Amino acid sequence: MPRLPLRDPADAPEQIGRIIASTPLALLGIVGHADSAFEPWLAYSNALLRSLQLDPLLRELSILQVAHLSDSEYEWTQHVPIAESFGAAPELVAAIRAGSEQSDSIAPEQRAVLSFTREVLLDGSAGEEAVTAMRERLGDRGVVELLLVIANYMGLARLIATVGLETQEPVVRLPGATDALGPR
Repeated sequence: MPRLPLRDPADAPEQIGRIIASTPLALLGIVGHADSAFEPWLAYSNALLRSLQLDPLLRELSILQVAHLSDSEYEWTQHVPIAESFGAAPELVAAIRAGSEQSDSIAPEQRAVLSFTREVLLDGSAGEEAVTAMRERLGDRGVVELLLVIANYMGLARLIATVGLETQEPVVRLPGATDALGPR
């Protein structure tokens, strides 16, 4: 049972109400309670999903790793179809779910991103060796973008768990799709 109700679009400022009324993503109904932060948060979240130089498959694998390690079924359910839309094979998704980063279904670059994400999440930060290895693979920009993705989804996992947001059917937005949040 959710600890907070979803924001009623009729009781929200016009722009927030319009957005949360026009999308089935329950998370927006929770974040919609934060009147002054909602639109900047939404713009930031959309930038992470749509505007990064970071390969979108690597981004999604990192999000799945965060969801798995944080026991965030909500995030997992929403992001598996997105990861698959960027080429994640079922075996790869299953390996992440099982915590099997050494699986043959995981390419070396993917394995490095999953390991890096695990280190950031479980140790509180990635060590010097991990950062150096990521810089060699992704460059400085890629490392920072990856860290922003990890941090965002770690925070969302904790928000989702704390408010008791229940898992919902995935709201699949494939690359190039347009929805209430704008072009993807």
